[in-house]
Amino acid sequence: MADDKEDGEAPNEQPAQQGMTPEQVAELQEKIKNMSPEELREFQKKQCIFCHIVSGKVQSKKIFEDDSTLAILDINPANPGHVLVLPKEHYSIMPQLSEEEIAHLFMVVKTISNGALRALAAGGVNVVVQNGIAAGQKAQHFMVHIIPRKDNDGLNFELPQKEISDEALEALRVKLAEKLGSGVKQIPLAPQRPKMKEFLQKKAELAQKGQVDVKGVSPQPDETIVEVNDDDSDMKMEKWKKPKGAPKKRSSKEDKDEISLDDIAKVLGG
Repeated sequence: MADDKEDGEAPNEQPAQQGMTPEQVAELQEKIKNMSPEELREFQKKQCIFCHIVSGKVQSKKIFEDDSTLAILDINPANPGHVLVLPKEHYSIMPQLSEEEIAHLFMVVKTISNGALRALAAGGVNVVVQNGIAAGQKAQHFMVHIIPRKDNDGLNFELPQKEISDEALEALRVKLAEKLGSGVKQIPLAPQRPKMKEFLQKKAELAQKGQVDVKGVSPQPDETIVEVNDDDSDMKMEKWKKPKGAPKKRSSKEDKDEISLDDIAKVLGG
């Protein structure tokens, strides 16, 4: 995969240290060590090639930009259309971003991933985060890689499957859960509408009581039941008839931006 770099700069070489004597490097390192967090942030900005791209001092191939986020083409792509999505503010690693910033950044990632599937007729995309040196991060500016994929493109992101004992897994679970706070917290799911069978039963019960109002128990209009035949793995799908009435009009923008079932089938190899 391409390194986190732009315009040919060596990713692990600090501009401020180029052409410096060992004594000057040691002096600079001592100065950095004594900097406040604010001073260190400003110093990093001055040395960061991606901050220069954000400010316009260094040219790039921009494909998206808003108040907080920039997306550019990687000039040494792993595949054609390899995009780097980065916050305009200088952050070295992902945990430094606020929840709002990371949420917005990944909404941009989602939009660009969708665009890559359509514009480049890609069979899929890899969304890659190299968070920390041990994870392969070389740039000092946090970013997300979006890499369009096609069959037999020569890239291999297959992860090894290592064996691990139940005891080791449990020890890891406990350690991570304790670090995150008070154990594992369940995220509440959005309430689901009852299925058609439950709806009809409830409607019959209310009819027996002389009640006709069944608000709050109406089924999903286009609910789908999927039956899987274990013998031949054929999937049979049956849709309930939609209720009468004019369907809600969709805007042309919604039709254009939404991933269709054909798109999903293509990505999943269906």
